[in-house]
Amino acid sequence: MRRTSTTGKLTAALGSAALAVTLLAIAPTPAHAAQGEITYTLHKSSAPTADELDAYAHIEDAMNRAVGRWNAQADITKHINVYYAPGVPTAEANYNGDLRFGSNRSYMVEGTALHEISHTLGIGQTGGYYAHCDANDWATATPLLRSWDGPDARINCGGGHIWPYGLNYSNEFSDEAFYRHVELIEAMIADGLQS
Repeated sequence: MRRTSTTGKLTAALGSAALAVTLLAIAPTPAHAAQGEITYTLHKSSAPTADELDAYAHIEDAMNRAVGRWNAQADITKHINVYYAPGVPTAEANYNGDLRFGSNRSYMVEGTALHEISHTLGIGQTGGYYAHCDANDWATATPLLRSWDGPDARINCGGGHIWPYGLNYSNEFSDEAFYRHVELIEAMIADGLQS
């Protein structure tokens, strides 16, 4: 099957006032001005079925929200190749930048997209992730987490995931959790997540 692609891209400096207002309603004001940019390409079938068209609409909405949040808050640069893969039970992603959504529409949401983007940035994917998790050595990320959750808070790692703020389950989804997720992952990158 021949595939075509469309590129989705949101930045903090969008031209549409209406869209900028929408982004402000979705993402809290960032603590600093973002410099980097996350972009994605949703690879589409050249002759999409009704199921594919519906999936693409859901995926684009989830990715636009997640990428918009990342770009408003963080100084990260990454291009992600996104696919609709009905055989995937939920969603999955890896450090090389591939992200696949399965057919279950309940996973085609911002929280899942944020979670999967974190895998493309190194969560559960790099030697740096495992070394810092094993040593519980997150010099920037742990103090940030403790500023939110108290002096005993720690970043827990297991099965290629983190908690709190790993967005591993839908009951963890909220605007505050989304904001903290992005901030925490960016701090983990500063600590060597991608090494």
